[in-house]
Amino acid sequence: MNREPLFILLLSNNHANAMRIGQALGNAGDGAWRLEHLTSLAAGIARARQGGLAAVLLDLFLPDCQGVRTFDEFITAAPLLPVVVIVDRVNEVAGWQATRRGAQDHLLEDHLDAYWLPRLLRSAIEQHAAARSARVETERAQITLNSIGDAVLCTDRAGAVTYLNRSAEHLTGWSCEEAMGRPVAEVFPIVDADTREASASTAALAIATNETVRLPANSVLLRRDGSLRAIEDSSAPIRGRDGRVSGAVLVFRDVTAARAIARETRHLALHDGLTDLPNRLLLDDRLAKAIALARRHRVKSAVLFIDLDNFKAINESLGHATADQVLRSVAQRLVGSVRDSDTVSRLGGDEFVVLLSQIEHFEHAALRAEKILTALAQPHTLPGTTLCVSASIGIGIYPDDGQDAQTLLKCADAAMYYAKDFGRNTFRFYTETVNSAAAERRVRTLPLRPDLSDHAFAAAG
Repeated sequence: MNREPLFILLLSNNHANAMRIGQALGNAGDGAWRLEHLTSLAAGIARARQGGLAAVLLDLFLPDCQGVRTFDEFITAAPLLPVVVIVDRVNEVAGWQATRRGAQDHLLEDHLDAYWLPRLLRSAIEQHAAARSARVETERAQITLNSIGDAVLCTDRAGAVTYLNRSAEHLTGWSCEEAMGRPVAEVFPIVDADTREASASTAALAIATNETVRLPANSVLLRRDGSLRAIEDSSAPIRGRDGRVSGAVLVFRDVTAARAIARETRHLALHDGLTDLPNRLLLDDRLAKAIALARRHRVKSAVLFIDLDNFKAINESLGHATADQVLRSVAQRLVGSVRDSDTVSRLGGDEFVVLLSQIEHFEHAALRAEKILTALAQPHTLPGTTLCVSASIGIGIYPDDGQDAQTLLKCADAAMYYAKDFGRNTFRFYTETVNSAAAERRVRTLPLRPDLSDHAFAAAG
């Protein structure tokens, strides 16, 4: 089978060697070689720039350049050509130096024959083509990795960084050049967002387990400048052709904005839009947890159901904007009247609920209710007006009045209506009397005249 001719450029001032090379290639038997011979480095560089050459045979000792510098200048001018250096035994060290600097190989003058020369040239051409193909693939991979939005970091088996794409450089604050060889924990330090404790290296886990590993959900990256970024990470082992793990690849992204949006969305879903207090959904959750905790510790919990007195008149006479300001002011007063461990919630309209998570005795709930009534009674200074507000409060006690959240809220609601019927601006505990009054309220056949019990407290004044 005929092969396309391969053009070889010989740069040598040794005419005896040139003749031997010409004869060796001519006698190779495959007819694949075409030799061009020039005697100076300058002429060789000019010919290389014209293209069409498969390889170069380079004598390091030319009239216009001597030694390894000859190779350096030629490869700088023609970096895409495979070069085989020709040396005698006296200067074989220079041949080794040129090979280390990028020559495909070096050949001794006494091996310029039809056996060694064609084989060495073909091997040099094939190796150079394979290396160039690998470089092209590597460059293509790097271009691809630099074009994607995700950050990519690679490590060797020992956990030293071997690669960062541009997104990873931007996110970590390290350049690829600076990060190379450094421990991944230094370039990619991960901590818990709440405790700031260091997280286990997912790269090391991926290498150890030979499986893909993900970061805990609450992880943040400590950047080189000391700032923090919330991230999501997936670390996978890098396997060689033999299946053995040679390192790990980490793919991660900045989710700081996404987490902030998620937190805001969760907050909006669980809080009242006007007062920013917990809404009914969050109240139910905290009630259930408070009951479970009170049961475990054998203490009481209390639910205070609060309804503003005559709020409808404020709304109708002063308008919705002023009424909203009143509700926000009331919310602030309520929060200021309870402990940090307690919960103030707005159910809607002018109805609020206060959860006292743990109390020793029901009288503690009475004292808290009195404090709330006193706080609400202080004038509310609003833009353009000052208002006085009162409220009626009903109290349900766990476990006396109910074993679950819904029962306690129902009891506290009934006691609140009992307080309104008793004259407003006061509070009442839930009792059997209140229960009977609530039943009568549902049928409303007779005017209600509630009786006080030993278990009911009225606010002074």
